[in-house]
Amino acid sequence: MHSEIEKNPTANPNASRLSIFLSPIRRSKAFTYLWLGQWIAMLGSSVSVLILPLVVYSLTDSSTALGLAMTCYMLPNILALPFAGWIVDKTDRLRLVMLSNGARLCIMLLAAVSIFSGTLTLERLYIGLVFYGMMEGVFNPAYSALRAEVFTPDIRNAANALSQISIQGVRLLGPALGGMLVTASSPGAGFALDSLTYLISLICFAMLGRVLSAQKGRSGLFASAKIARAEQAAQTPHSPSVLSGFGTEFMEGVRVLSKLPWLWITIVAFSLLNICYTGIVAVLVPWLFKVHHGLDTSVYGIAMAGTAVGAILAAVLFGSKKDWKRRGLVAYGGALLGGVALLLLSVVTWVPGLVMAMVLEGFGMMMFMIIWEISLQELVPAESFGRVASLDMLGSFALLPVGYLIVGRLADTIGGIPTIAIFAGAGISILLVALCSPHIRRFN
Repeated sequence: MHSEIEKNPTANPNASRLSIFLSPIRRSKAFTYLWLGQWIAMLGSSVSVLILPLVVYSLTDSSTALGLAMTCYMLPNILALPFAGWIVDKTDRLRLVMLSNGARLCIMLLAAVSIFSGTLTLERLYIGLVFYGMMEGVFNPAYSALRAEVFTPDIRNAANALSQISIQGVRLLGPALGGMLVTASSPGAGFALDSLTYLISLICFAMLGRVLSAQKGRSGLFASAKIARAEQAAQTPHSPSVLSGFGTEFMEGVRVLSKLPWLWITIVAFSLLNICYTGIVAVLVPWLFKVHHGLDTSVYGIAMAGTAVGAILAAVLFGSKKDWKRRGLVAYGGALLGGVALLLLSVVTWVPGLVMAMVLEGFGMMMFMIIWEISLQELVPAESFGRVASLDMLGSFALLPVGYLIVGRLADTIGGIPTIAIFAGAGISILLVALCSPHIRRFN
């Protein structure tokens, strides 16, 4: 009994919260390599996200050019998702992760070389962003499916919490690192760092492959998924064309979702909610701090860092507890807290109050996101995970460009403060409507 508790601290009812929280690192080499590989790659990407607008504005002073650059990145990402989900469920997820990250390494390296040599043009930047967005559309569902298999039930809560903490840590560190690189050198240094982080990430994923093989990974961890996929393929009638075959596979993902009301109701609700919340955070929060209140840029930076701090606190809280009851209510309660925090931005003028509102927004939304990821990993069959994950991401991203336009246009028409209140209130209303479903309220 003593040795079992040492091997699995979550089996000990007296185990400390810290012991439970750090158990994935001690117990699973597969988790450690997967976690490090993604965290390191995200650090480089967060630097590039900060640098990209500077590069565009160095080539042209046009805000329209920056908007087109973001469209070149986001549109291929969205269009790739349904096909990526199909591919993920038919191929080795780890190899797909490595392939997409390898492609992004090459893109970032070429961007760095182009900047250092002075040969970068706006057209070449657009082309690079198209391919980068396409690769990200492939990577995300592949990584999500791989994570669902590596995050086994005994470490799942803490593993998801640790992953989210690393993401928020990147949000704190990446922009500062990018600013220092641009100041000390040039944007090319940031892209070079991004390519280096992708290289280190590939090494981590290669080590993950070795660990999985040593743990009977290819015959144990992934075998059931592969066998199920092979059986499914054998039972599927021969399709007359690739497109009809894709349509069949796409509808299979829809069929899986239709049997899981918690998932499909939430995806529908959040496809609308993201327009409200993300539109406020991405478009109106910068305006609120820098234009409406006339605050220094550093104050805006502190507020955005507050979002990450709140998210980290939520992840630590969630990951340090083995079991959570009434997870549907906890998740939607967190999202409601995020909406209330955004609504407060329309009435609070005290700077510490504004920062605290952003901390609450980060805390509430992180509580939702962790429970959402865990529910996907628990409920979706491994052989269908790629398609379901791609449908989830498609629902999250597809309407965002429209949301940005609507929020910006309405703010120009009636003012930013009323727009914040309207969209925060609309988001809260969407959540309350979803909570009318017993499938949401009773989900555990």
